Amino acid sequence: MSTRIGIIGYGNLGRGVECSIRQNDDMELVAVFTRRDPATVSILTETATVCHVDDVQNWKDKIDVMILCGGSATDLPEQTPEYAKYFNVVDSFDTHARIPEHFANVDEQAKAGNNVAIISVGWDPGMFSLNRLYANAILPQGSDYTFWGKGVSQGHSDALRRIEGVKNAKQYTIPVDSALEAVRSGSNPELTTRQKHTRECFVVLEEGADAARIENEIKTMPNYFSDYDTTVNFISEEELMANHSGIPHGGFVIRSGATGWENENKQIIEYSLKLDSNPEFTASTLIAYARAAHRLNTEGQNGCKTVFDIAPAYLSAKSGDVLRAEML
Repeated sequence: MSTRIGIIGYGNLGRGVECSIRQNDDMELVAVFTRRDPATVSILTETATVCHVDDVQNWKDKIDVMILCGGSATDLPEQTPEYAKYFNVVDSFDTHARIPEHFANVDEQAKAGNNVAIISVGWDPGMFSLNRLYANAILPQGSDYTFWGKGVSQGHSDALRRIEGVKNAKQYTIPVDSALEAVRSGSNPELTTRQKHTRECFVVLEEGADAARIENEIKTMPNYFSDYDTTVNFISEEELMANHSGIPHGGFVIRSGATGWENENKQIIEYSLKLDSNPEFTASTLIAYARAAHRLNTEGQNGCKTVFDIAPAYLSAKSGDVLRAEML
């Protein structure tokens, strides 16, 4: 039996979800919901329907899991609780500081609708979160380190594009090699924000824009660049399109711990990702957790959950017998 999937939002993430569904034989894309005129949205799946988001409640009995592909700033805080009333839902809410608040809001509505909602699914939060938890449980004596990159930060790139005089821009987050090496050595260094990452910006200027002003505005921007060593490169639109059109990302989660009676033995746990497409990897994670949401709801569960609450077997299309024979 296929899990019938709906997608709300058809940007980079929504398209990634559609591609991931094609790779999973137990998944079926039923409908894509958009705020745009549906006639202007062209999708890849010939058997699926494109609808306006205002029509979503008409699909209540035709969709098993709704995957929400909006942004964390304004879309998901409103959409996830709202749609959890009517559907099992999965989102990729990634504002770490607001996850407890988001969880509480979604949990109330999912329970009221007798649905399962899984929030903050992706790689950070998501897969990186799981690895932090596993590593802390196994090595209670130690320190956690998370490095992001090298990769495109979509939020920081957007912040660049909002500066007056900037026509287009991409920003890369890059781990500092010496910091990574120090962590991997087991020395448990105390690292500042500036010591862990650098930021590299590629900026296309509007004609006549003041490059010196813009570079200063970038390097002094609070919450984005002021705490980092930041390099600004001014390039042409053609060069940006030719060399910086992708959305790669990745990173490392490292737990540096110790075991033994006197903590005499160093132990390092490291999990890493190297992604050609950040949104497509996030989408693939959403699909695995959509499978889990459907299974849990079929078993009679409801309410909001995170990746911490889902047993790994619920993510796989393989049966328990097959998993024990092939992967254990």
